Amino acid sequence: MKLKASFLFLGLCITFGFLQETKAQERDDRATILNFKGIQYTSPDSLFYTNFRFRMQNRLKFNNVLDGTSNNSVEARIRRLRLRMDGYIYSPKISYSVQLAFTRGDQDFDDTGVANIVRDAVIFYNFTDDFYVSFGQNKLPGNRQRVTSSGSQQFAERSIVNSNFNIDRDFGLTLHYTKRLGNMPINAKAAISTGEGRVAVTTDDGFAYTGRLEFLPLGDFKNDGDYSEGDLEFEETPKLSIGGGYSYNDRTTRQGGQTGKFVANPFTLKTTFLDAIFKYRGFAYQAEYMRRDVDDPFNKTIGDKPEDIHAMKGWGLNQQSSYLLNKGYEIAGRYTYIKPHEQLKAVEAQLDIIELGLTKYMKAHRLKFQLNANYTVKEGDFSNNHSRNAWGGTFQIELGI
Repeated sequence: MKLKASFLFLGLCITFGFLQETKAQERDDRATILNFKGIQYTSPDSLFYTNFRFRMQNRLKFNNVLDGTSNNSVEARIRRLRLRMDGYIYSPKISYSVQLAFTRGDQDFDDTGVANIVRDAVIFYNFTDDFYVSFGQNKLPGNRQRVTSSGSQQFAERSIVNSNFNIDRDFGLTLHYTKRLGNMPINAKAAISTGEGRVAVTTDDGFAYTGRLEFLPLGDFKNDGDYSEGDLEFEETPKLSIGGGYSYNDRTTRQGGQTGKFVANPFTLKTTFLDAIFKYRGFAYQAEYMRRDVDDPFNKTIGDKPEDIHAMKGWGLNQQSSYLLNKGYEIAGRYTYIKPHEQLKAVEAQLDIIELGLTKYMKAHRLKFQLNANYTVKEGDFSNNHSRNAWGGTFQIELGI
């Protein structure tokens, strides 16, 4: 299977060469070196350029489980505090991106016991405007919501479809190609990476292979709005992006591939993702389907006191829509569904989550106030007296440059 995955990766790379040329789009997985207006420095000889950004998310969250016990929780904390630096050295063809995280919940500490401060440390070589490669630690070309920056989300958190099945960050080599067939842009990406995520120190002989394709049949979004939730650009004509891909993580030693606890017996995880986003005159809709397969999802953690553990096997669907009102207010709704595989019916329940959101954008996604409410339903029983269901709410302020 590893050999087949290698040929799949090679095939994706070769496929890129048959697409016609067009101008490359800016993405969160590319260094920001054009049209940046924040804190920046250029050397007198113009051979060195860097810019600095920071952002923070301060949060107050409440969750009430309807079993009448002490399962209720209050979360008051800094959810994210990040510093990012982008730039180039000697030539814009050689660019870089570094992103650091300074809060415990943003460092993968609970699963690994290590404060993983470095989120991104990646070097890009831009062969042309439409073809570049990256080498280092960065987001893999996975599902749309994961690749979209957490600072560009319209809810305080990504959906549980993403949290259960995403492939996150990894160290490796990624090829990025943006081309055009007629008036339709096509974005294509392929990556080969370690498969163990940010914490990996040494690499075994099992790698992860990931590919993604995107089609924009109605043309480009304003300011790359296909990777920003909500129609803040107020698209004057309908815009649509359809994407999908596949990841084959061969013999990973972590519960979720690039995330989760370390396991005694390696998993081989196969993840499929399909997504779409549509925007028009303040209205936005997006949907995301993810599915993960693994032959035997059950395992044990490593260490002196091994514990039973399992990989999430099954599928999920997330849908959300929003409308931008006057004066920067946005209303949004989200429905998420998770269906665990039959093998996990003793340890995982079917989940439905309904969420409502009200956001006030002061400076687009750079300064916003978010108020979310949610109702979590387990085992398909929507009644308000089902003891495993829960009500929750979140207030969050995002500030950054």
